[in-house]
This record gives sequence, C-alpha cells and structure tokens, in this order.
Amino acid sequence: MFILADRNLSLDVPFSHDGVMYPANWLRLSSPEDRAAIGISEQPEPPVWDQRFYWGYDQDGALIPMQLNDELVIDEEGNPDIDENGMQRVSYGLKTRWIKEQKVIAGSLLLPTDWYIVRKTETGIAIPEDVLAYRQAVRTASNAREAEILATTSVEELRELLFGSQYIYSVNPLTGEQSDSVNPDVATPWPQFV
Repeated sequence: MFILADRNLSLDVPFSHDGVMYPANWLRLSSPEDRAAIGISEQPEPPVWDQRFYWGYDQDGALIPMQLNDELVIDEEGNPDIDENGMQRVSYGLKTRWIKEQKVIAGSLLLPTDWYIVRKTETGIAIPEDVLAYRQAVRTASNAREAEILATTSVEELRELLFGSQYIYSVNPLTGEQSDSVNPDVATPWPQFV
C-alpha cells in the first residue's frame, strides 16, 4: 500500500501532488527512491480474510471464525431471551445461512423453466422430459448440498465444501504426468441445463 500525505494511492490510478500530475503507471514504474523523493511511503497491505466465514484476525494473527451452528440466545442473567411472540430468540449460524443460500440458488436455476409448469397447468401441454429431469436434478442437488452443509463440523470445512476447487490436480514427480480427480471435500455440483 502506498501512502502520500495521509492518503492511500492505488496502483494504476493517476494522482496529483504539489501541482504535478502523475500517470496511472507511475507507481509501478518508479523506483523506491523516486517514490521517497516526493514523500510516498510503502506499508504492508492489511490482512485479508473471507468475510463470509470469519470476523477477522485476533492479536496472534489467527482467524476468528463466525458461529457455525444455530444457538439459542440467552440474556445476561442466563435466562432465555424471549421475543414479542413468546418464542426464544435464535442466533443463526453459518450452516443456516448457507442452506438458505442453496435454496435461493435452486430457485434461480428452476425459474427459467417455471413457464413449462404454468403452460402445463393452463393448457395441458406436456412438459418435455429433459425439463422434468433437469428440475428434479436441481432439487436433488439442492437437497444433497444442504445435507453436506449440515454434516460439516468446522468453519474451515464448510468454506472448503462451498468454495474449494472441484478438482485436485497432481503431478507424478517421476514422470511429470499430470492428473486430476474430483475433490471429495466439495459440494455436489449444480446440474447444467442443456
């Protein structure tokens, strides 16, 4: 991160200082001495984390995971925190949030073929078999993904399940031959409509 007079400078963005306009590529092409001559200092980038799963870093540099499972909310005295309807409040964890997301994704995948259902209801025209098969495959994948999410036991495992690479690539050190295999630690893939 480059700093000039208490403002951050971004790479590939022009800037001005003391009446001089510097082109977008100046920070990339300039030497540390050139930058220091006009007062630009360089500081390390702040640490980055996946904000979908972690709160940030603690003082020791370890990631602080978000709550994985749902938890009943209790008040300061250890009593159930009851809402206006007499129900105990629940603090939803990542599993519940990501299961809801799977339902949204499944709905968006089904939406383009919903008109077949409406047409069948209104006119009796049959739904093509490939459409029925696709819609069932979406529901099956959604159910499988929800079960896989529920089976996770850590935030790291959940993150890998949802965003890990579909394939594991390896190279034989003796022959140099490359191979890939399906990663068993990632979620069931969504079907493609052809």
